[in-house]
Amino acid sequence: MIKTLLLIGLGGGIGSVFRYLTLIIVQKYYASIFPLATLITNVVGCFLIGIAISLLEKNNLVNSNIKWFFITGFCGGYTTFSTFGIENINLLQNNHSGLAFVYIGLSLITGLFAVWIGLTIAK
Repeated sequence: MIKTLLLIGLGGGIGSVFRYLTLIIVQKYYASIFPLATLITNVVGCFLIGIAISLLEKNNLVNSNIKWFFITGFCGGYTTFSTFGIENINLLQNNHSGLAFVYIGLSLITGLFAVWIGLTIAK
């Protein structure tokens, strides 16, 4: 149990650092009220989870430490669904409802597509 918690914590810490780096890189090249960094983070996270789950299943490692470190830890720390929620509330409260719905739609469609692509590539 302690080992699992440490693996999740380590992976989550690394994932959080990568999330921050994604934000910094996107802000350097893109300035807008549209939360592109969070969208990119969520799509990439979905893609990585798709690949990881497929590879773990293919190699019979679903209950391995890799799962705890990478899927629960790294991907959980990297993806930003709670940030996604507050950004949409902020867009709606600031009368940018059209942009909020575009963001929601893009996040759902591209996120699901990224998981499917990850699963397909890894098979």
